[in-house]
Amino acid sequence: MAKNIETLKKLALRELAIFLGLLFFGLLILPLAIYFVGMAVFGEYGGTGFAAFYGELHGAIREFDPVVSFLVLSPYLIWQLTRLTTWGFRRATRHRQEIG
Repeated sequence: MAKNIETLKKLALRELAIFLGLLFFGLLILPLAIYFVGMAVFGEYGGTGFAAFYGELHGAIREFDPVVSFLVLSPYLIWQLTRLTTWGFRRATRHRQEIG
């Protein structure tokens, strides 16, 4: 029983570390990439630069804007979708091997 609890703790800590790492990416690195790609594609941002862009982004986060929340959480969501897809393919392959 204790081994199961320790395993669950390890899994929970691992998942929390992944979530926090990808949240960090979504809050800091992703906005930088969006800003610089936007500058390259569309030209100068209408505000006073990256600080204004970042300020507006965090203002939208504090207001719980669903689009911005999705943007910030998108690295973690992509990670989870990748894991789910991999799991599905492995299960389908195992099932196909059992049948044939």
